[in-house]
Amino acid sequence: MKPTYFLSTAIPYINAKPHLGHVLEWMQADAMARYQRLLGKDVVFVSGSDENSLKNVRAAEKAGVDTQAWLDEYAAEFKAAYAEFGIELDAFRRSSDQTHHWPGVQELWRRCDASGAIYKKTYQGLYCVGCEAFYTPDELVDGKCPEHLVEPEVVEEENYFFKLSAYQDQIKSLIESNELRIISDQFRQEMLGFIDQGLQDFSISRSQDRARGVGVPVPNDETQVMYVWFDALAVYMTSIGWNFDEANWGRYWHPITSGADQDEIVHVIGKGINRFHSVYWIGMLLAAGLPTPTTVSVHGYITANGQKMSKSLGNVIDPFELVAQYGLEPVRYYLLKEIPTHSDGDFNYDKFGEVYTADLANGLGNLCSRVAKLAEKAGGNWAASPQLEFGAAFKDQLAAWQLDHALKWIVEQISQTDQFLSETKPWTQTGEAQRQTLQTAIDRIRVIAFHLQPFLPATAETILQHFAGPELHALTPLFPRLADPKVSK
Repeated sequence: MKPTYFLSTAIPYINAKPHLGHVLEWMQADAMARYQRLLGKDVVFVSGSDENSLKNVRAAEKAGVDTQAWLDEYAAEFKAAYAEFGIELDAFRRSSDQTHHWPGVQELWRRCDASGAIYKKTYQGLYCVGCEAFYTPDELVDGKCPEHLVEPEVVEEENYFFKLSAYQDQIKSLIESNELRIISDQFRQEMLGFIDQGLQDFSISRSQDRARGVGVPVPNDETQVMYVWFDALAVYMTSIGWNFDEANWGRYWHPITSGADQDEIVHVIGKGINRFHSVYWIGMLLAAGLPTPTTVSVHGYITANGQKMSKSLGNVIDPFELVAQYGLEPVRYYLLKEIPTHSDGDFNYDKFGEVYTADLANGLGNLCSRVAKLAEKAGGNWAASPQLEFGAAFKDQLAAWQLDHALKWIVEQISQTDQFLSETKPWTQTGEAQRQTLQTAIDRIRVIAFHLQPFLPATAETILQHFAGPELHALTPLFPRLADPKVSK
């Protein structure tokens, strides 16, 4: 049987249209899903929408519309956006799905409760609606939420709590042993530091009144609904059949042993929600007696011209407009290569134009065009490449979830092939010497395109088909030059 590979993006709130940070995460995950399929693994790639949150309720109220109508509209918009940005999901689960999701979350609750991990108490805390999370005073920055830079609300009510403190040693052991691999090491160390401060039990419900009646009902207590994180994290399992399709769920989510060719359960998330995935979620699964993930790949944030994107600054970059203007794959290329996979990165139009011109138009595109033109002029048949395989260095980069490094490796192969042509000058050669030079260049282009498949799937397919031989003809430019490479707004 093929090794299985479960892969998910975070389950985003749907209180506004998708932004560039969403698209970065989706493209990172999609590239890895495509790569794992090319390795021959049985991949399931999932996402969904986080709808049972106070943030969504307030957004709907502010817009003056019915909450469910708001959720339906934005859930449809997010689901359509995955396809628009070339993301090939296998499943999309809404957390408002009362048929498949709610019963699964309630079963997770019952299992945690049966293990003694849930209790009820009155609590007062500092709550950020934007994060849907409580903060301690020492976690605030100048009295404000470190993520949203707003003062949290003081909330006091009787809630159910999850006994996270009881699982501190187990969670730490999983991370230290790399049974739970947190990438990169910076984020791994942050979680170990967070655990060493002493894990605190956390609220997993809120009153029906404060939730405005939106949320998954707590089993056997109609006065409470589940806190959004307990609910949303379970989307990962209900997306593949937890509690209603045991065969499919068990196919991808089961006890896993370590090893390069073993099954994997992987979450791709932003750094702001690392502790919810690498600590809270792990505790919940341990309490329920369920398998834990093998990997959490954590990415940073995107700035615009070195500044945090903000409507007030007028520097928010709309990913829909970006793709409409420059094409999907150039945008995909920039995000995956120029934004470091595991740290913050910057987008600006000048840099985008420079990268497009240097790497795509003058780099990959020009290489393919001139070799195809020379081969057409030389005429005759060209040999098919031997079986193509991923290079060891490339595989090492992707095993470490260094997508940006893997793309830079490909750029180096393009550069080396350009250098080979500059040294051999096939346009000055004739006969067999020219054919040998061009055949080598064609073989190298095929290798480059093979490695590009996870990152630029449409471009890679075009190149592989065009250079499949036996006859070769001139190639339509893959990346037409921008009218003005400097495209600042």
